[in-house]
Amino acid sequence: MKKIINDPKNFVDEMIEGILAAHPEQLKCVNNDLRCLVRSDEKKSGKVGLSTGGGSGHLPLFLGYVGKGMLDGCAVGNVFASPSARQMLEVTKAIDSGSGVLYIYGNYGGDVMNFDMAAEMADMEDIRVEQVVAGEDVASSPKGKEDKRRGVAGIFFVYKIVGAYAEEMASLDEVKRIAEKVCANVRTMGVGLSPCIIPEMGKPTFEMDEGQMEIGIGIHGEPGIGKGELKSADEIVEKMMESILEDLPYQSGDEVSVLVNGLGATPKEELYVVYRKVAQILKDKKITVYHPYIGEFATSMEMAGMSISLLRLDNELKKLLKKSANTPFFVQEELE
Repeated sequence: MKKIINDPKNFVDEMIEGILAAHPEQLKCVNNDLRCLVRSDEKKSGKVGLSTGGGSGHLPLFLGYVGKGMLDGCAVGNVFASPSARQMLEVTKAIDSGSGVLYIYGNYGGDVMNFDMAAEMADMEDIRVEQVVAGEDVASSPKGKEDKRRGVAGIFFVYKIVGAYAEEMASLDEVKRIAEKVCANVRTMGVGLSPCIIPEMGKPTFEMDEGQMEIGIGIHGEPGIGKGELKSADEIVEKMMESILEDLPYQSGDEVSVLVNGLGATPKEELYVVYRKVAQILKDKKITVYHPYIGEFATSMEMAGMSISLLRLDNELKKLLKKSANTPFFVQEELE
């Protein structure tokens, strides 16, 4: 294992210490717990609080999106491991300003269990909590069983749009409605080219032979829809886009935002080769692209590969997507 780390047991805490040292004007921890992070700026009275959480190893997910125009707080666990319900509760208490808190998180067993428990504990503290579970990975469960799907990079769109709406002082019910609307209109598929190494394990999370790829792989290395010989970029994109477009389905006349996301070890040059083919396919389908996002938005340590997400827009979602945001890992000026 070759990594620039100290003691593997201290990896997550030392990573967070570095982020806090770099961004004290944006982030702070709650009750000296490095795994509980909230915005540094003063809370806005009456604003709905937005919280997320999950395992480390996915930067900029999850804590990288805590900031103005996006999330208010986040609890993180060890690499690929859920934070505790108690940590989620501490974040909830820190970000509540009287109008309740919305939990937004991916569809993974540990996260679902602990966020449910945190919501029950928050209720005992007289804090109203609502929850939205993101699950848009079309490879993880067939159409008709969307509630079984994993949440992957498309959750970025939920954070961005819901964050903008909460900044407008929308009610908790309205914020939850818009979150569910985004989830219903985004689809994702990924491809993996190599495994990654969890520092405390010191070995790859799964095996993949040289010259192989796996379409539909999850961000923790969960099995996809099949391994095979590495294909060209165009062939990979055609396979992924076929599955994504058919699932919603996306149709001629739609307007979408596109997210091409690197999984940790894929250079931007390759991501733009991917986007080139995505744009061609959408143009041929007479689907308009509004503001593509290309880069690393949800990684898996040093896994090689990428994912493609499409968000179908309407006027309401587009208006909120345009809004500015400023977090440690994502900055956007208001779009035209």
